[in-house]
This record gives sequence, structure tokens and C-alpha cells, in this order.
Amino acid sequence: MYPTTTSYYRGAEIGVWGIVSIILAICGGIVLYFTFLSPKNADKYTGFTKKLYDFLSFRIMSLEMILKIAYLIAALFITLSSFSVISTSFIAFILYLFIGNILIRLMFEGSILILMIYRRLGDIHDALKTPTKKAEQAKEEK
Repeated sequence: MYPTTTSYYRGAEIGVWGIVSIILAICGGIVLYFTFLSPKNADKYTGFTKKLYDFLSFRIMSLEMILKIAYLIAALFITLSSFSVISTSFIAFILYLFIGNILIRLMFEGSILILMIYRRLGDIHDALKTPTKKAEQAKEEK
């Protein structure tokens, strides 16, 4: 079947809308970054706007929750799909079940460990920024 002129125009409309979308997204992202997400506005917002600000400025990390859910899905998939191998070989079933779950666990633990290291380094950075009470007292005594 030969392409009709309507399908040609439909493809052109999609292409034009894609270009317009990219331009609007770039302009909107730049405007939002310099207005709404400006660091001087960090303490101005409350309620939902504060949560939105924290989410868009990456103060709230959702990757850990997503990784935990993905791990549960992957572990259930490996466990359930291992039963399809039981008819060919019981040893293959046991290896697939145990080694598959161990490998997927190690992979996800490594990912979450990287996130935990990042979080702890942030805590250390914040602790170094704020002076302790002993340091303040020593400055006052001088």
C-alpha cells in the first residue's frame, strides 16, 4: 500500500511538534531553574510548594525506594522463573534459584551501598560546615 498524503502530513506534524516541544522544554527549564529553584528561595516555601522545591532540587532522593522495589521484582522473577527449569534438571533449578538470587542481591546491595556512601558524605559535609559548640566556645575565649 502506498503512503497517503495524510500519513505524510501526520509525520510532519509529529516532527514539528517534537521541535516545538524541545524548544519549550529548554526555555521552561531555564526559567524554572533561575526563578523557582533559585537557592535564595530555599526557605521561602512551605507545604506542597516546599516538597515540590525539595523534589525538583534533588534534596529528596527517590532512587533508593525504586531500587528496593526493583530488587523485590527481580528476586521474585528469578525465583518464579527458576521453576521453569525444574523439568530439565533439578541441579539447574537449584543453581538458578540460589545463585541467581545471590547475584541479584549483590548487585542491588552494591547500588544501595553507593547511595548510602553518598548520603553519609553529605552528613559529614554538613557537620564540617556547622561549627561545634566546643569550637565556638574556644573562639569566644580568645
